[in-house]
Amino acid sequence: MVLIKYNAGNIQSVSFALERLGVDFTISDNPEIINSADRVIFPGVGEASTTMAYLRDRKLDQVIKNLKQPVLGICLGMQLMCRHSEENDTECLGIFDQPVKRFVPKADFKVPHMGWNELTKVTGWISPELENKSVYYVHSYYVPVNMFTSAVTEYTVPFSAAMKKDNFYAVQFHPEKSAEAGQTILKNFLRI
Repeated sequence: MVLIKYNAGNIQSVSFALERLGVDFTISDNPEIINSADRVIFPGVGEASTTMAYLRDRKLDQVIKNLKQPVLGICLGMQLMCRHSEENDTECLGIFDQPVKRFVPKADFKVPHMGWNELTKVTGWISPELENKSVYYVHSYYVPVNMFTSAVTEYTVPFSAAMKKDNFYAVQFHPEKSAEAGQTILKNFLRI
């Protein structure tokens, strides 16, 4: 397994989560190593436009889009798999033909959305036992519910907590910080 190395902030916490599960992995930005991995995790905490510029500079945008093995995008990684982000008007990878929108603050709903929130409408690769279980979020942008949505969370609006298309899997929450529910998600991905 490879964790894609780029200017993302949560590589260390994802590494610790994989170590707890006893998974052998490498952290790399080398296209050959990424392409030859059995699985790839595309983590992310950061800002969309600078991260996409970093990926394009290193040709990692093309590498990620063309991967055939299971790929898991986490948080910003999920957003960058989409077509376009409202965060600094950023063209993204386009794996999921979906927009990424900014939460509009409302009374009692601060932005960023930070903390624990429930998964609902769980389907597909997300275990049914995770229905109504809480996972940990830190984000100001979201992907609307769409045909690729595998789980939903509500915060000002319903949004995609998880998605899947072909060999691409994605979660908006942080499984590495989501206790047992997060471990279940990572184990599910490892079994794919």
